[in-house]
Amino acid sequence: MSVDFTARAIELFKKAAGHDEAKEYDDAYKWYLEAIEVFMTAIKYETKNKQKRDALKSKVEEVMERTEKIKAYLDQAKAAGSGGEGGKGEATGMKAPTKGKDKSKEDDEDKAKMRAGLEDTIVKQKPNVPWSAIAGLEGAKEALKEAVILPIRFPQLFTGNRKPWKGILLYGPPGTGKSYLAKAVATESDGTFFSVSSADLMSRWLGDSEKLVRNLFQLARDAAREEGKPAIIFIDEIDSMCSTRSEGESDATKRIKTEFLVQMNGVGHDGGEQVLVLAATNIPWGLDSAVRRRFERRIYIPLPDVAARAHMFRLHLGDTPNDLNDADFWELAQTTDGYSGSDINVAVRNAMMESVRTLQVATHFKKVSGPDPDDESKVCHERLVPCSPGDPQGFPMTMTEIPNPRMVLALPVTKMHFIKALRTARPSVSEDDIKQHIKFTDDFGQEV
Repeated sequence: MSVDFTARAIELFKKAAGHDEAKEYDDAYKWYLEAIEVFMTAIKYETKNKQKRDALKSKVEEVMERTEKIKAYLDQAKAAGSGGEGGKGEATGMKAPTKGKDKSKEDDEDKAKMRAGLEDTIVKQKPNVPWSAIAGLEGAKEALKEAVILPIRFPQLFTGNRKPWKGILLYGPPGTGKSYLAKAVATESDGTFFSVSSADLMSRWLGDSEKLVRNLFQLARDAAREEGKPAIIFIDEIDSMCSTRSEGESDATKRIKTEFLVQMNGVGHDGGEQVLVLAATNIPWGLDSAVRRRFERRIYIPLPDVAARAHMFRLHLGDTPNDLNDADFWELAQTTDGYSGSDINVAVRNAMMESVRTLQVATHFKKVSGPDPDDESKVCHERLVPCSPGDPQGFPMTMTEIPNPRMVLALPVTKMHFIKALRTARPSVSEDDIKQHIKFTDDFGQEV
């Protein structure tokens, strides 16, 4: 039997509103929180009726705003020592008496909590992605080196009006390496690297989201000042936080965008520190125009060309045993026109699994020489590989009948394995997506 979450949420809301009217704010606050949780569940499962979903979202924002007012009243009443009698009082428009020192202490504690949460966004261990691990995208790599590496190594070159870039937007189809480029920046740069998503900066409490944005930028400025090196804030999928403003959006969403714009205006060399904002998006046309303008460099990350695809096949295959040569890699690259880097990664992994699939369906095996599984410096002549039934050295055996599974030797990846894998593979990016990105590049971007 399905649960009507909407009806349950409305029931909880009415219960909270009853306590609210009776000025029983402790109970009202508790039941409003319960209602919000159930409303959010109702929104999650309401996938068919967009109008109803939007109405539920609007109701949640209304309830959250009222809940936040009650929370502020209760906190202030408690700090002032006037929150007795079960949280009864007046919370509509009037603030409870607040002691100055207690309020300042409370603000400091809130700020410390927010900063502690944002500490998790600092990349403390470098991802180990050097520039050489990125196939193609030479123009994008040079632009990022210009913005990140050069100011650190040659600060004397960036004086007067010559200043490093303070905002770089990487855009392009999904799977083309935008986030991977950010990992390379984190690897190659010496400054503090913050990696955040919209989820890190969103809060259900009214006013907290813009405070998180403000504290993130302040943390970056403090890190840049202390280390004497540029700090980098990387925001993935920035379109989910800074989409085009509209009349129907909530005040909370508007405030977040406004705070982001204000903070972006303040990054750079203000106060002697430098902060670079690096962002990535798959739908740059969905960004607010004011946000787009803040990114001085807007770099298109296209689908890889044939040379980059050939290099990607080599990179993703790595040191896995194989018998492919340069001509094979080039041929594979030519047959994967329109594939993104992510698509090629999936195709390579699928090809590497083909030898495992051969093991699963094999009816005959034979003994070969190979490294001893217990000591690779020695040679073992009892290793097993699947073979055809007609092989003169073969003998009947299935995978489940192998006495010692460690004796099975992995077969090298062959060109035929790739051909099989590519028969069922399809590119994930459509031609319409490419046309939209090209149009955005013609209008606002910089193809490097």
